Amino acid sequence: MEFPEDLKYSKEHEWVLVEDNVATVGITDFAQDQLGDIVFVELPAVGDKVSKEDAFGVVESVKAVSDIYAPVSGKVLEVNDDLPENPEMVNEDAYGDGWMIKIEMSDPDELQDLMTAAEYEEYVAEEKE
Repeated sequence: MEFPEDLKYSKEHEWVLVEDNVATVGITDFAQDQLGDIVFVELPAVGDKVSKEDAFGVVESVKAVSDIYAPVSGKVLEVNDDLPENPEMVNEDAYGDGWMIKIEMSDPDELQDLMTAAEYEEYVAEEKE
């Protein structure tokens, strides 16, 4: 299980990579592992507004259908157009090609509510117990 140090993490198992005022978001390696083979991904449209902790999309696997929650608020700048045709990319490369959306953050202070890699690793360990 991977926990890249340069990312922030939410309690809903999303990861965030911050570059200037843009947050790239996806689901974590732990989340994709728990879901199993992902067969469908639904993402918002470019220009949509997302609010922290509100669902912005859906991931469907062979096991379950799960909402994906925005770890920060803002406007969707870009979506990973490859995912609807190739949802397995989330399983294969959760922190790379499996990214989902890029958000122009409206309140960068919201990042303070997210966990570091070490905190998230501890959180996952507690969830497994």
